[in-house]
Amino acid sequence: MVELEVEKHVRYILAVGKNKDDFESQVMDHLRMNGAYWGLTTLDILQKLDIVDPNEVVEWVLQRQHDCGGFGGNVGHDPHILYTLSAVQVLALFGKLDVLDIERVSEYVSRLLNGDGSFSGDMWGEVDTRFSYCAICCLAILDRLDEIHVDKAVNYIASCKNLDGGFGCTPGAESHAGQIFCCVGALAITGFLHHVDKDLLGWWLCERQVKSGGLNGRPEKLPDVCYSWWVLSSLIIIDRVHWIDKDKLAKFILNCQDKENGGISDRPDDAVDVFHTYFGVAGLSLLGYLGLKAIDPAFALPVYVVNRIFFGR
Repeated sequence: MVELEVEKHVRYILAVGKNKDDFESQVMDHLRMNGAYWGLTTLDILQKLDIVDPNEVVEWVLQRQHDCGGFGGNVGHDPHILYTLSAVQVLALFGKLDVLDIERVSEYVSRLLNGDGSFSGDMWGEVDTRFSYCAICCLAILDRLDEIHVDKAVNYIASCKNLDGGFGCTPGAESHAGQIFCCVGALAITGFLHHVDKDLLGWWLCERQVKSGGLNGRPEKLPDVCYSWWVLSSLIIIDRVHWIDKDKLAKFILNCQDKENGGISDRPDDAVDVFHTYFGVAGLSLLGYLGLKAIDPAFALPVYVVNRIFFGR
């Protein structure tokens, strides 16, 4: 089997963080907080996080916080739940959650809960089960889940379940592997997995594996490395991961590497990016690839970080 190009991926991630004038950096300007989470978590899984200065990262993250408590994707960008979770996850990586005014952050997140149990992403009111996951995951890490009506949030997620066992972004919306992770992850964190029909959902998820070994997000779509996380983590949470060919999936991910310059792409021979690099490495971690730190399938953080958060209280 092709080997994981660890050192080249590390160099690629560090270059993405430094080359602020290149195309990839420019188009990611509005979601740089997400990019920091993807890149830094990848380094941690690869056991290379110690090459980064924690104090520099903490200062960078805090510069992107707004008075309301939420975080923007970068300086000059509005706060959003997507970037707020990434900021909290990055600080958790370094064991620096104590630098936060936790009450202020948790109040920002809890104010995004709507009357029907859904969550808005920001002040403009867009609703999506992605935001439900982000809010629940964020509040759980901060030990502030008691600040929201968890039952109401869970019931909204359950209302997004479809006849095929999957979940959509809103009630009645098409099942999608990314939304399934968000809903299953949120239900796992809150202890409400009984809302999931594990066999039916497991069947839908395992059907996402195509002949190349890769996974797609919906029927009749091309495989994409990122679903090595969305599908695989969901299968692990519901204990149905043995329903796919894990060796073929690992081979697919490894074949998406840029073996010269580092980074992982969505499919073999496509352009690499930090998003797919993270989800490819995270997928290999879930598959038990040797030399990688284990990652938690619900919190999307290394297992030792999750243990430090919850057992350290």
